[in-house]
Amino acid sequence: MNESLSPEQIEAQAKAVYQQADFLAAAEAFARAAEAYAARGDALMAAEMKNNQSVALLRIPRAAASLEAVQGTDEVFEKAGDFRRQGMALANLAAALEALKRKDELIDAYRRSAEALEKAGEWDLRAEVMQFLAAHYLRRGKFYDAVLAMQSGLAGVKNPTPRQKFFKKFLFMRIWR
Repeated sequence: MNESLSPEQIEAQAKAVYQQADFLAAAEAFARAAEAYAARGDALMAAEMKNNQSVALLRIPRAAASLEAVQGTDEVFEKAGDFRRQGMALANLAAALEALKRKDELIDAYRRSAEALEKAGEWDLRAEVMQFLAAHYLRRGKFYDAVLAMQSGLAGVKNPTPRQKFFKKFLFMRIWR
């Protein structure tokens, strides 16, 4: 790819390659886009490109490289008050930690992601994050923690899907007490 391209053009190429499922090439292009945005002084877009790179690397899978790419991006978004992207970055961090089987760290990352998404008013995304956390708890045999995570995630959803409505009714009946 030509080095005279703008960060936006590099980003567009990276997205196109990602859509073609060439995840290694996409990860490399997202890294170049991150460098180009950083050189321009756009830390937010550089952090977003690092997150995209992390997602692409997880698809290969290269979990350690994915973790390296995403680390610290949540702090960039937090400083800017962009809680939605902070929450997404923390969810990407948790996904990389999960791939590396760093169980205790991923719980903290998912919780912090949910907190950021709550600040952003992103209730549906928060519910998804809490579902991932609940699934993790179930895999570890922590049924009660899984139920609490699901309840917490569904509590804020304003327009639940039929599936979410079912789980909401089931979980809030508290038949296990």
